[in-house]
Amino acid sequence: MDMTLPRRIRHLLTGLLSISAVAAVTPARADIIGLAAPLSGSSSLLGQQLRTGTEAAAKTITDRPITLDVQDDLCTAEGGTAAAQRFVEAKADIVIGFLCTDAINAAMPILSQAGIPVLTPGVRINSLTDTREKTGWPIYRIAPRDDAEEQALATLLLPLWREALFAIVDDGTIYGRNLAESFRAAAEATGLKPVFVDTYRPQLENQVGLIGRLKRAGATHVFVGGDREDVAIMGRDAKQIDYDLILAGGEALRAATVNTTPAVGTLMIAPPDWSTEATTETLLQLRSANIEPDGYVMPSYAAIEIAAKAIADAKAKGEPPRSIIDTETFSTAIGTIRFSEKGDLAANLYRLYRFDGSQFVGLNP
Repeated sequence: MDMTLPRRIRHLLTGLLSISAVAAVTPARADIIGLAAPLSGSSSLLGQQLRTGTEAAAKTITDRPITLDVQDDLCTAEGGTAAAQRFVEAKADIVIGFLCTDAINAAMPILSQAGIPVLTPGVRINSLTDTREKTGWPIYRIAPRDDAEEQALATLLLPLWREALFAIVDDGTIYGRNLAESFRAAAEATGLKPVFVDTYRPQLENQVGLIGRLKRAGATHVFVGGDREDVAIMGRDAKQIDYDLILAGGEALRAATVNTTPAVGTLMIAPPDWSTEATTETLLQLRSANIEPDGYVMPSYAAIEIAAKAIADAKAKGEPPRSIIDTETFSTAIGTIRFSEKGDLAANLYRLYRFDGSQFVGLNP
């Protein structure tokens, strides 16, 4: 250093060089991603799936350090509040998780005030995002909305049945009746009218009476707002009288078989089963680590992929992560994801499946 420089300038230059040296060796701050999940109580199994998926995904991201801050939200308002306060204190960049409406509704005012966006793979209630214009909450839903199944029925099933003599039956439950009524309304809105509408008694050993009424009405296709076992029994009883009948139902058909297997050709409207329909590379990677990609494992894995990219791009562009999530498209283990203005998935996840005698096989991409 030039000793002829005034002492004050020499000291200033020395200080700047020291700061530069420290900056050169100081590691970059880790991206902090919060995870809110019910890790105790009756929902702990589902909460552990969230944790497994996020931790597995975080290990695959090697270009920048990630710190996971895991909090038990207890599936309660009190737990959601406590978790949110912890994430604010930790200066989390993004929060992932929440499976329970009470927990996320309590957490969001706190997280929103701190400008921390939330990616939830589990909460489906429509109002969570429908009220965004009023609340301003930065929520992004990887799970389908409650009404996504009804919308998919209209867009996927009705075009196939335009020339069919179809009937609509339901089991009288809130789920079954709502699904059947929404399908009926969608059909009638396009000028289609069912030849038969009825509510059946569920969980019977046989549905011979219902099948007889459907046959007399001339129905060749039937939408059933009910569970897998009832649909399977209907298919069995129709086959016993040589009645060629195509049955269809919602995602309740994905449940495990109890006693009767659905008839070959039975149709199902449901979201993908990510334990088999995620990217092959990711599934192989997880199973090689003895991780079964059940339930929320894959959606939470995708949430980490979205969060990591959003944080990285936000820092590169000098923008908040929320603006990145609002505008970018993300490539994940469960496919390409983009969010609507409300924070819902821009594309409906539900697809059409056909039972081949052993499993439901997708009919459309």
